Amino acid sequence: MGKSKFWATLVVALACCWGSSAMARSGADAEAPQQKASPTPSASHEARLLEVYQLMAQGEPRRALDMVEKLVNEVPNFQLAQLVYGDLLAARTRTLKGMGDVPVASANAGAVALAELKDESQRRVQASKDRPAEGTLPSQFLKLAPQTRTAIAVDAGKSRLYLFTNTPSGLQLTADYYVSVGKAGTIKSQEGDQRTPLGVYYITSNLDTKVLNDFYGAGAMPLNYPNILDIKRGKSGSGIWLHGTPPQQFSRPPRSTDGCLVLSNPDILALIRRVSVGATPVVVSSQLVWTPATQLKTQARPFETALNAWREAKQAGDLNRVLGFYTPDFSSYGKNLEQFTPQIRSELKVTKGKNIALKDLSYLQWSDSAETMVTTFGEVVEGRRTGVHKRQYWVRTANDWQIFFEGVI
Repeated sequence: MGKSKFWATLVVALACCWGSSAMARSGADAEAPQQKASPTPSASHEARLLEVYQLMAQGEPRRALDMVEKLVNEVPNFQLAQLVYGDLLAARTRTLKGMGDVPVASANAGAVALAELKDESQRRVQASKDRPAEGTLPSQFLKLAPQTRTAIAVDAGKSRLYLFTNTPSGLQLTADYYVSVGKAGTIKSQEGDQRTPLGVYYITSNLDTKVLNDFYGAGAMPLNYPNILDIKRGKSGSGIWLHGTPPQQFSRPPRSTDGCLVLSNPDILALIRRVSVGATPVVVSSQLVWTPATQLKTQARPFETALNAWREAKQAGDLNRVLGFYTPDFSSYGKNLEQFTPQIRSELKVTKGKNIALKDLSYLQWSDSAETMVTTFGEVVEGRRTGVHKRQYWVRTANDWQIFFEGVI
């Protein structure tokens, strides 16, 4: 097989060319290196690596070698780029037989690391090919308030994180990044299962890098796992973060974390600069479904009808009618529906006969074994300038939507 045909067929030919320390598999999330990460600013290191692949597929190994050599000199801890660099050097003296064309002893010694790097490479290449269609959004993003400046969606199956900017004309895909997930995959259910949770979450804080363990790289932003739905389902665990990488790694293998979502340091810094703590939703799905934005508006109408009916019942001050919107197993920070009813009754004394505006309204849907909706808004009663900031979790029961959680944020 000729060199250019080999690269065009496989997209990237990988070889093993560095020592055992570089090939050692990354440890558990609790392990920490000895020095701080020093991220290198870049428009896109990944784009440059993909251009190297393209040059090889076009039969231009000399230009590809020059480009990847500059890349590894600039970012020496980019293991995948180093691997490609070694392969290109080897290709100058012999024809590559296939991926990982190295002596058997070396291949056996680094088999795990080599397989992980091949997987990372294939996922990066595939993401560059499988771009979302113009005018489509992840199906979870039914409505975001104008004040919600950014939103994040993660396709765990593709190891890809998508960043959106909320504009007057709707959500726009701003950037996307390679991301690593749990060693055991997704669908987290209990502490220590090394799985990444799936669902609708929010960034709760931006941790101070001065006190952050070196292992988490250039920054870390915790998510609100377990969320209300997770708690309702009896899931356990905590400490699910978006964070960076240790200094000896530019990126981690696709499935290598204890459940966190891990990006390269330049990428986590880009996110930190753009997102809003407490306001940026993070949807984590095993496979994102990209849906035309116009179709999402149509899909949202049944829920909008239910939400407006709940609001109108409160405006009317009809307690029984309002209670009909809550599930029998409703809870609010430890209170069941019976214990929560006095609070509803108290609110109705204020709202009866007055219009209620739901300001800064957002709702995101989540569908698995049940269809749920995570709703956030400011509830402002007529005659008042401000109101309480609430979050509700709704579930579709038969053809009706009902609330199983409501609380002040």
